[in-house]
Amino acid sequence: MAVLSLGYQSDLMLLRLQGSLIDRRDGYLVVRTPANPTYHWGNFVLLPGPATPGTVQSWVDTFHREFPDANHVALGVDGVRGDAGNMRELAAAGLDVERSTVMTAGALQLPPRPNREADFRILASDADWRAALALKEAVNTEPDVEGYRVFARRKLAAMRRLQELGHGAWFGAFKDGRMVSGLGVFTDGSGIARYQSVDTHPDHRNQGLAGTLVYTAGRHAVAHMAVRMLIMVADPTYVAIRVYRSVGFTDTETQVQLQPKPLHR
Repeated sequence: MAVLSLGYQSDLMLLRLQGSLIDRRDGYLVVRTPANPTYHWGNFVLLPGPATPGTVQSWVDTFHREFPDANHVALGVDGVRGDAGNMRELAAAGLDVERSTVMTAGALQLPPRPNREADFRILASDADWRAALALKEAVNTEPDVEGYRVFARRKLAAMRRLQELGHGAWFGAFKDGRMVSGLGVFTDGSGIARYQSVDTHPDHRNQGLAGTLVYTAGRHAVAHMAVRMLIMVADPTYVAIRVYRSVGFTDTETQVQLQPKPLHR
């Protein structure tokens, strides 16, 4: 199964680097991340395209067969146009359609209002990585606070390992010694790099932090990681997408994920 979506291509790239297992079945892929079993989009089934009529429930059954102990359902739909399948069948199976915008850029420009007060740098110390976890906890909107903390700690540990292996870096914006915005950018050396988790503390939004951090990380990736294409996957309904466009990202395709409400990972 050849994956068409740049979103899923870069997802699979990062997951392989983290040690996830990607198994090819007859007509679909199974992605497993044993080190983080509650990471929904590290443990999912990738369909080759929109579910054909009459097959939605069978795909849900396939997920349960592949992940009998999972407390979630996560089905990716390969493609570039945002097609998901029959909406009535999806709703009958209890699935919500989440469409994200896959954005690309070859080079970036400063945002219209760059932040010149914060210290923008790559995380280096244990204290820096603890600050990154604290930031993730501050922006968390999921009701299972402890479950999210476990997931976020495992995810950041995986990103730290990738940084130590030379596959990219996690950046932070620091004000008065406190990490108030953060993100990662990683590559497997193929010339593409994928951004991860652009977060800004609720008390520090609308200060140009995220745009400046995206620009800083992208410039680093192009200059030091031999990257030709930067990839960002964004919520098309959230204000941050305008920030990404302002630094040079353009909308390229639409990525589709299927999962029951209100799961978010």
